[in-house]
Amino acid sequence: MGLPNMLLANFLLGVAGGIQYRKLVKASKNPRATSVNTLREILDYAKDTTYGREHNFREILDAEDDDELLMRYRENVRRNDYEDLRQYVEWHKQGHKDILFPGKPVLYATTSGSTAEPKWIPITERYLKTVYGSMTKVWLFNFIKNRPKVFSGKILSIVGKVVEGYAPDGTVYGSVSGVTQRDCPGFVKALYSNPQCVYSIEDYNARYYVLMRMGIEQNVTLIVTANPSTIVEMQNNVNEFYDEYVKDIMNGTISNKVKIEPKIREELEACIKPNPRRAAELRELKRKYGRVLPKHYWPDLQILNTWKCGNTRVFLDKFKDSFPENMLHQEFGYFSSECRFGLVLDDTLNTVLFPHYHFYEFVKEEDLEKYNPRYYLIDELEKGQKYCPFVTTFAGLYRYDMHDIVEVGDNFQNAPTVHMIQKVNGIVTITGEKLYERQFIDAVHDAEKVTGLMTKFFIGFANLEKAAYDFFYEFQDPEVTQIQAEAFTVAVDVALKNSNMEYKAKRDSLRLKDATTYRLIKDSFETFKAQCIAEGARDGQFKLMLLLQDEKRHQKFLDLVRR
Repeated sequence: MGLPNMLLANFLLGVAGGIQYRKLVKASKNPRATSVNTLREILDYAKDTTYGREHNFREILDAEDDDELLMRYRENVRRNDYEDLRQYVEWHKQGHKDILFPGKPVLYATTSGSTAEPKWIPITERYLKTVYGSMTKVWLFNFIKNRPKVFSGKILSIVGKVVEGYAPDGTVYGSVSGVTQRDCPGFVKALYSNPQCVYSIEDYNARYYVLMRMGIEQNVTLIVTANPSTIVEMQNNVNEFYDEYVKDIMNGTISNKVKIEPKIREELEACIKPNPRRAAELRELKRKYGRVLPKHYWPDLQILNTWKCGNTRVFLDKFKDSFPENMLHQEFGYFSSECRFGLVLDDTLNTVLFPHYHFYEFVKEEDLEKYNPRYYLIDELEKGQKYCPFVTTFAGLYRYDMHDIVEVGDNFQNAPTVHMIQKVNGIVTITGEKLYERQFIDAVHDAEKVTGLMTKFFIGFANLEKAAYDFFYEFQDPEVTQIQAEAFTVAVDVALKNSNMEYKAKRDSLRLKDATTYRLIKDSFETFKAQCIAEGARDGQFKLMLLLQDEKRHQKFLDLVRR
């Protein structure tokens, strides 16, 4: 089965993906002209919508040249974040059409936002067919270019549920990654190592168990999962349940020790049968190596596709040397629920942009706090410089602030590439949870109400090595014990789960570990501020965010912990 299917996949993706790849190359040869033309297309597409009329899209389109078009667009449309667009999305959710774009969304992607109410990101049919359709063909075609044998075996792809629920008007909301997998070509879909129902298993340990029990039985040659912390948890599951996998594979069963919904279990059991030969191979691997790793049970693995940028790099060391030596570990690319920004096409970290599908603007990192910063177009970026991107799409986002810092890499054709560095100040992420400073502050105040303990000062830091947060408190009552403080952190954790869906998902799936609690000395903030001023900070301009990823300041507060 391997060779014929590989040849078929390589041929069909070579044709379909090759066509879209050539379009990307053409668009990238003159990125400014392509980008401005895309802006015109988006404005024309949405000119008769509620948002288009309110923001004078027709008048913007009357501009005599590109420079005037850009000037008019920036004068009429301010930079937005989700809260600026929420009311328009709510109208769409209630069934109204022609609000942010013509017609209605075909899907919503949900993700955490700055408030307890999640962000509902609308996806249009046009966006689904182009950015999540045409460009997915380029993505798969690119796998073949890098590793021609990538489709000689099975694909282990970890995605979210396609249907998580419904908007008031009945429109589905769910996982974009799940939809991408659902809508991929049929000959590729046949290669997946497990049926899609696996992603509907509620218990995360059970989900990991089934993914690995089914995957380890097969010859996996491609793994796709955005977050490398998932790879860590999958291997932890292997370490714990390896013998149970072998027993299941021997008997053609799925262990009753794991909690799986009856209907899903029934569907899964219809897909498997006894495989004593593979069970014997797996037993021999354990006898030979003791701790069995992916390079042992998937020796033909061609590509591992995960994020490697930003904070995710802390997880890469945890599975260093675990995979086959000649495997390509490829960066997943700059990608979020709001926008599939581009694709990584080689063995670098750099994401190739889509100027024929998005209109991009960028502000230099050092200019983010300015009242009226300069906005740079795609052709004006400088290699090695850091920017915050803003994107306009065919899915109703207009000058949308991604709240990310990206760094510019080498050009693809004449267009710059970018890779993720981190979230902007006030938003911290360890494993994709995007925790906002405001959410942390509110969670501490909720914990004060629940526990009756009042804080004088508090601060939180991302601890990348532990994949957890460190929470520091100075309580008004200096007699608060460590046990009481840890109970306070439990209350903070509960409040954060209630306010941030991604935080809850990462905690429930064990990718984000328990926070560590520290009690601070008396007058901790005043002591810290005095240290900073002594080191040259200006008193009148001194400010401190209460949720940070900052190793230097983190260490200063560790030095202020009660002993």
